[in-house]
This record gives sequence, structure tokens and C-alpha cells, in this order.
Amino acid sequence: MQKKKKVTKQRGHKTHGWGSKKKHRGAGNRGGRGMAGSGKRADQKKPTILRLEETYFGKRGFVKKNKKYEKAINVGELKSFQTNQINLIEKGYTKLLGKGEVKEKLSIIVEKVTKKAVEKIEKKGGQVKEQKANERTTQKDNNESS
Repeated sequence: MQKKKKVTKQRGHKTHGWGSKKKHRGAGNRGGRGMAGSGKRADQKKPTILRLEETYFGKRGFVKKNKKYEKAINVGELKSFQTNQINLIEKGYTKLLGKGEVKEKLSIIVEKVTKKAVEKIEKKGGQVKEQKANERTTQKDNNESS
């Protein structure tokens, strides 16, 4: 008959398999939790946290809850669409900026546009129509009004 193995639950055992008492104490064993301790004692190299401590810890300022982000595109990037009639609202853009060159006549529908962008497009004989994102017109609406 085989002898049943004794279950070692280490009741009453001082260190429960961790050797000396020093070795398994808690967070102090590894110098604290997270970014605890500045390390400015003794002769160590100063950690970067000492330079950044004003900005590193805590929260600063306010966060605007309903901030609207604008997805902008420059006039110079419009040539990537390869058409002369572009509805930037449908493409997901909210603003047209004036950086870059316009090479051909363009017809653009956009929510917001800068003066410089309008100048560049109209100089080449094109047109810019400003339209709110939720005011998308269909062909039926256009036919009834004319």
C-alpha cells in the first residue's frame, strides 16, 4: 500500500518558504510602490522625476467637456481626390485651409473655409460653397427650388 503524501500547509512556520524574514516583507522590499521615493539620498544620479516633478504628479487645469475638433484639409491636398467637384463634408472634413497651390478649377462644398483658400480657388475660376454639416441637400431639393 502506498503512503499518502502529507499536505504541507506550513501552519506555524515562520517564513512559509521565503527563507529569511527579510526577503518577503511587502512593498518596502522593492523600494515602494509605483514611483515612490525620489532617490535623492546618498550619491545616486538624479532621476528625471526630480526635473519633472511639477508637471508629473497630479492633474492640471481644466478639460472642456464638449470641445469640437475640426478636421481640416489644405487646398494643396485637394488634388488627391482626382475630381473637380468635391464635397468635403461627405469626406469627413470640416474646414478648408489655404496652404498649397490650386492647379485647376474646383467646385467645393465645405462647412468652414478661410479667406486665403477662397481667394486661391476663385483665382483659378472655381467656387466654394459653405454649408452646415446637417444641411445636406438632395437633388430633389435643388430641382424644387429652381
